[in-house]
This record gives sequence, structure tokens and C-alpha cells, in this order.
Amino acid sequence: MGIEGIGARVARKEDKRFITGAGRYVDDMVVPGMKHAAFVRSPYAHAQIKKIDVKAAKAMPGVIGVLTGKELKADGIGNLICGWMIHSKDGTPMKMGAWSPLAVDKVRYVGDAVVIVVADTKGQARDAAEAVEISYKELKAVTEAVDALKPGAPQIHPEADGNLIFDWEIGDSAATDAAIKAAAHVTRIKIVNNRLVPNAMEPRAALGQYDKAEDHYTCWTTSQNPHVARLVMSAFYNVAPENKLRVIAPDVGGGFGSKIYIYPEEIVCLWASKKTGVPVKWVADRTESFLTDAHGRDHVSMVEMAFDKDNRVTGLKVDTIANLGAYMSLFSSCVPTYLYATLLSGQYNIPAIHANVRTVYTNTAPVDAYRGAGRPEATYLLERTMETAARELGVSPAELRRKNFITEFPHQTPVIMCYDAGDYGASMDAAMKAADYAGFARRKAAAAKKGKLRGIGMSNYIEACGIAPSAAVGSLGAGVGLWESAEVRVNAVGTIEVLTGSHSHGQGHETTFAQLVNQRFGMPIDQVSIIHGDTDKVQMGMGTYGSRSGAVGMSAVAKALDKVEAKAKKIAAHMLEADESDIVIEDGTLKVAGTDKSVPWFQMALAAYTAHNLPSGMEPGLKETAFYDPSNFTFPAGCYICEVEIDPETGVTEIVQFVAADDFGNIINPMIVEGQVHGGIAQGVGQALLEGAYYDQTGQLLTASYMDYTMPRASDLPSFKVSTSNTPCPGNPLGIKGCGEAGAIGSPPAVMNAMTDALGTNELTMPASPSRVWAAIHSAKH
Repeated sequence: MGIEGIGARVARKEDKRFITGAGRYVDDMVVPGMKHAAFVRSPYAHAQIKKIDVKAAKAMPGVIGVLTGKELKADGIGNLICGWMIHSKDGTPMKMGAWSPLAVDKVRYVGDAVVIVVADTKGQARDAAEAVEISYKELKAVTEAVDALKPGAPQIHPEADGNLIFDWEIGDSAATDAAIKAAAHVTRIKIVNNRLVPNAMEPRAALGQYDKAEDHYTCWTTSQNPHVARLVMSAFYNVAPENKLRVIAPDVGGGFGSKIYIYPEEIVCLWASKKTGVPVKWVADRTESFLTDAHGRDHVSMVEMAFDKDNRVTGLKVDTIANLGAYMSLFSSCVPTYLYATLLSGQYNIPAIHANVRTVYTNTAPVDAYRGAGRPEATYLLERTMETAARELGVSPAELRRKNFITEFPHQTPVIMCYDAGDYGASMDAAMKAADYAGFARRKAAAAKKGKLRGIGMSNYIEACGIAPSAAVGSLGAGVGLWESAEVRVNAVGTIEVLTGSHSHGQGHETTFAQLVNQRFGMPIDQVSIIHGDTDKVQMGMGTYGSRSGAVGMSAVAKALDKVEAKAKKIAAHMLEADESDIVIEDGTLKVAGTDKSVPWFQMALAAYTAHNLPSGMEPGLKETAFYDPSNFTFPAGCYICEVEIDPETGVTEIVQFVAADDFGNIINPMIVEGQVHGGIAQGVGQALLEGAYYDQTGQLLTASYMDYTMPRASDLPSFKVSTSNTPCPGNPLGIKGCGEAGAIGSPPAVMNAMTDALGTNELTMPASPSRVWAAIHSAKH
């Protein structure tokens, strides 16, 4: 294996340009004649638009255009859609309310876009936006999903009676009810998963350019999947024909799921460019991001977990209400259904499971996938319930879990998923050893002498990554396939370009994908270029989300490399007058095994393009493509253990130890994997202790800036202890499982289980802020 190949701790190639300020983001893009946009957004959560007066705004200095939703609709621009069809348990399709890129008659959340202003400078556009006069008739608003279902709640969309989008179920209700009825013990708990704001470092941005001479559109956008953006904007939103639309996602400063979707701004900037005759750029400020980026989570669930006399789980019943906000975002419908309820078996052998999910409209920002997308919600519910059950049963939380682990694979759960491989006991053993789990009582006693409350909590997560196969997800309602594409080009001098449909926005693809090439051909990774994010350069691809880049994206690259390798060996065999079965590739050289005969890689590549001496009938060149559609999800899993100390006088919590033991299958670059785990845990700890998006009763977002929405800082986090075990995934050629979301999935319940252990109560919800902890301590005293 080359020193830069699979398994090597190679420093990320791309980081040099990022840390030296040489990254190129949408806001860095400047095209001739470019102007700037500002959006006029609704100050009300729910209101009818009575009148829009743009005269004063149009007369402002530098203003080029002031455009409204009526003009947009007159030009045939379509409504935004949700791309995953879910049917209610009665067979009726989900109730998708109309979402115009610019509101026409009604606004449904604070931040809903109503007017776009285009001007010479950003400041002039913002000034003119303030001069637009809009008359509203304010309507009653509702922000909580449970309240939106109550009789008399404000009706948000005429398409969805009672604000119910769909009422969906999975599993066997009768068998689950029977298990609960016959149980020796039933743990019942209410689980609330708090709403989060993604807060990627780079705010969303869009630059739309219409070229009249070519009748062609270009959109630079902060997107995790530019090809799907082009598909949707052409096929559904009627912005431009697909062959006349180029979408470019350059460097993207983080996404966490929030940049998967198509938002109104990309559509409107492209349309406005044609309308005004100038390129139009919009870059969100941070408060716009808080208001309008798709939020995450926001579930309320009632859970019943049944045990027999031997403490084995016999049934799990879940009733969940999920808040999808004011509109259905692109993949919002699959998050609380097929990405959530199908993981409710967790790592446990549960014979009967039934989940009912109701999704609801409210007057809040749309909710969609956010790091983990459904799996954090499932894991939090399951692991808080399992910990609570252990306390009620008076048994060790670790041993209760161990007793219920799945130990034989493949394992078919009652909720669709078939787990292919795993060793959950190995991860738990590694975590318990690293955390000195057995020595906790001693540490707890020492903390008590200092007046501190010390607690320990465990979380055993499983997730499903690399959503697939396409035929299966299509049968479940997905509007697109979930394969991935790759093209490998060997240039005439032997350097290699890999064009991938996987988009990189922090994952390190330029390094790990090059390591795969190095492993195969021995080429130094600085001679390998990874190209992505441009629909004119890369063939159709499906983008990056759901920890799919390795398992799906790299598998496509591996298939293309197989084809390149086969042709390269044919050429080398011809040049060396040998049998191609005897050709081996090592360290950038093609050799005849067992001899000293060889040809350098670059010489073979040159021969492919000069075509002076190729095997009879062979086409010149050395370039291959592949599409890879997985046979199954991959199933990363692990055990996280958190230890906390709480100051009872202030309610301040300190995480004194955090251990993560993960199984990601085969690992390409351990250093990058560790970075992904660290980042995920930081986000999960943020959710557990600090982060929460809150609206008041009128629908105003109270947490619309960093002054009000508390992000974790370095001082809030310990030095993590991370380790990995390996049960290779049998479902893809590289044995990869995915690692990007695990930290955010496994950490919140570990933190909350530790805190409730320290406090001696289960009555604590995320975010467990000092004031909430202090209140829990004092309520327990009375």
C-alpha cells in the first residue's frame, strides 16, 4: 500500500487554500455587470397580502428592478415542491401546500420572501427594500405542532385540513399492543426533540446570470447537490430548460443538510437576471439564515417500551408529531418517516414495533434534514427510553442494552431495515474500557465531596447511510434515484482527474478520493485532481448528504477505476509483449509479475493517446465512467459514554469525559474520520446543552442571532476519546459505512442520560440549560 493510500493519515489537500484565504465561495464570484439583490420579507408569521407598492423603491438611487410574486407567476415560474411522496395510512397522498418563491396572496412565516429588489450595490438594494410598502392583514399564527392540530387552530394551507400533512404508520400495531398488554414491565416516556438552526459557517448565497445571446442561464449557489438543483429548477420550477441551465456549487462553507434543498432565492435570482438583464447576486446575512434556512428536528413523541420478566424488550410503540413548518421543503417528508421510524429498532432485537407519525404545518421556518436527518431523533427516543427503563427496572443500563443486542446478521427488523453486519458488543466494550465505566462510583463519591453532582450516561446508536437502492426508495416515494456517478480521466502525461457527482463542503473529498486512486495505481495524490460541483463538467450526480460520499460516491469511483485498470493492463501487456493477466500495477509502474520488465504509468498513458501502438481494435484514450447503485443501506453503529459534573448552586454542567467508540467499516483516512466525529459530537452536545430555536406566540423567532441562539464554544467541550472497530460493510466494494453524522446522532442521548443520572430525575428536556437544570434540582427538593 502506498503511504498515501487507504488507511493513511494524510493531511487534507484542500485545507491549504482554505486556511490561507484562497477558497472561492459564491460571494467571491464576480461577473461583468453584476448587481445585488435584497429580499423584502414578511414581518408577520401569518398574514394576507393586501397591497404592494413599489413606486418609491423603484425611484431610489441605483435601483434596477423591483419584482413581485405576481410578475413571477405571470412568467410561469412554478411553486417549490417536496420531492418524496408519502401516503397516509388511509392511502391518501400528503397534502402539499403551495409555496411560491415570492409570496403572492399570503405569507406563512416570518421571513417569507415577498419582493426582490435589484440595485447597483448591496446597500442600495437594502435601502430600496425598506422603501417597499406592503399592506398586510395579520392573521392568528400557530408555532407548535401539537397546537396546530387542535380544533380552532389557524388554517395555514387550504390543501391541508386541520394543518395535518399526513398521518403515516409503520410496523404491526396489533402485535405491538399485544406485547405491551402482556408485558412484565412497560416504560412510558414523553420525548421532545428540540428545533435547531443549522448555522453553517457560510450563509446561503446565489448568483444568477442570464446570457441573452446564448439564451443560457448560470447559477452559482451554495448547494450540496447542484445536479438535483438543475433538475428541479428545470423540470418543476420552469426557470430554464435543463440543457440551457448550468449550476455551479464552488467551495461551500458547510451545509449539515441545510444546503441540500432548492430555496426561493436561487429561483428568483435566475428569473430576476432575465427580467432585469443583469446578473443578480444575493448573499444572506446571518439573521436571514436564522429566519429562512431549513431548521432541523422538532418532534414530540409518546413512547411505550415493553419488557418480559427477563428484561428482554418485547415491543415498542411510538406516536410522533413532527413539525414541518410553513411549507414542505424538498426532502422534509422522508425525514420523520423512512429516515426515522425505520431505525426505531436501534441495536436491539425487538420483535414488535409500531410507529405512527403525524406531520403538521405551523407558522415557522420549514423543517428538513439536518445532520443525521431522522436518525438522531430515533436514537434519542430509543436511548433515553432504554436508560429510563434500566432505572425503573433497577438494572445496569449497560447490561440491559447488552441483553437486548442483535448478535446475528443479517438481521431483519420489523420496520423495513435489514442490518447486514455489526458487532455492537465490541463497541460497547471499547467505550466502557476507555471511560473506566467500572470506576465511576469512585469518581461520583469524590465529586460529592466537592459538592458536585456527577452522572454517567450511555448511548448506543445505529444509523442508515447511503440511502439505496434506487428501486427501493422509488417504491417508497422518492422522486429521484440515489445512485452516484464517477468519471476517471487519465491524461496523456499520466495525471488523473476524477469527476464525481459527490459534492464536498467540508468532508475532504479532494484528499480521500485521491487516496483511493493512490491505492490502486500508486500515483502521488498531488497528481490526482478531484472535480465536482459543476453540472457542465460532471455528468449527472446525486450530491452529498446522508453520509453517502464514501459508500456510494467512492464506490462509483472504484468501479470506474476498475475499467481504467483493465484497459491500462491491456495496453501495458501489448507494450511489454506479455499476457495481461501477468500485469501488476505498483508505485506508478505497470510490471510483468516475476520479471524485471515494466513500463512507467505516464508512458502507458502517453501510448493510449498517441495510439501508435495499441492492441488491434482498441480505441485511443483512457477515460472511463461508472454509475453505482448500492444494494442496501450501510449501517454505522457505536457506543458513546458521557460523564458530567453539575454544580447544584448554579445548574452549570461540565462534560468531564466523552468517549466515542464507532464502527464505520473500512476507513480511508482516520484523521478525517476523527474530525467528522469530533464535529458531530460538538453539534450533538450543542443540541443537548445549549441550542434551541424558539418562537413566541405570534410567530416571531426569538433566537434569530448568535446573541440569542447559543452555539457551543471550545470551553463547553472536553477532549474527546475516540476509537473505531471494524465490521466491513458487505454491500459495497470498499466495505465503507459512512461517518459524517454519527457524532450528532449518538451524543445527545449520552449527554442527557448522564445529566439525568446526576440529577436523579428523568424530567429534563433539551437544551438542558443551567436555568432548566437548576429548576430540576429545586423541583426535586420540594
